[in-house]
Amino acid sequence: MRIIFLLIALTCVALVSYALYLQLADGLLPCPLCIFQRMAYWLVGVIALFAFIHNPQQLGRRIYCGLIVLFSLAGAIVAGRQAWLVRFPEAFECGISPEEAFLNELPLARWWPDMFEANGDCTDGTWQFLSLTIPDWSLLIFLAFGLAAALLWLRKR
Repeated sequence: MRIIFLLIALTCVALVSYALYLQLADGLLPCPLCIFQRMAYWLVGVIALFAFIHNPQQLGRRIYCGLIVLFSLAGAIVAGRQAWLVRFPEAFECGISPEEAFLNELPLARWWPDMFEANGDCTDGTWQFLSLTIPDWSLLIFLAFGLAAALLWLRKR
């Protein structure tokens, strides 16, 4: 059971690292929805890491799993919205959105701008793997994290 928490945490680290690589090496700038997803990955990863280190009993495990499900669901909602915008870009208005202005004013964006500053286009679907875009993959991964945590939450021992 601990190994699942460790795998979730390591996957989050790998995904955020790859996002930074795409940003810094390939010039794929993150949009506000990407930044929200990065924050969700950070939260899921940190909670999973704490759960791995703590190795809690049933009540503690359920608390950690509940938080992972909550933040995974939030990330999945944002990823689903972005996946929809990639397919229907006419539903998106151009210009600086309130989300972008809000995110770029957060202390995190000033402290670590490469990680948390939103400058990209939410409708950019140029990167694809197996015909799925980044938000598509992100949605699937968040759903997998949520499912794994829900199954751990239901487990008796």
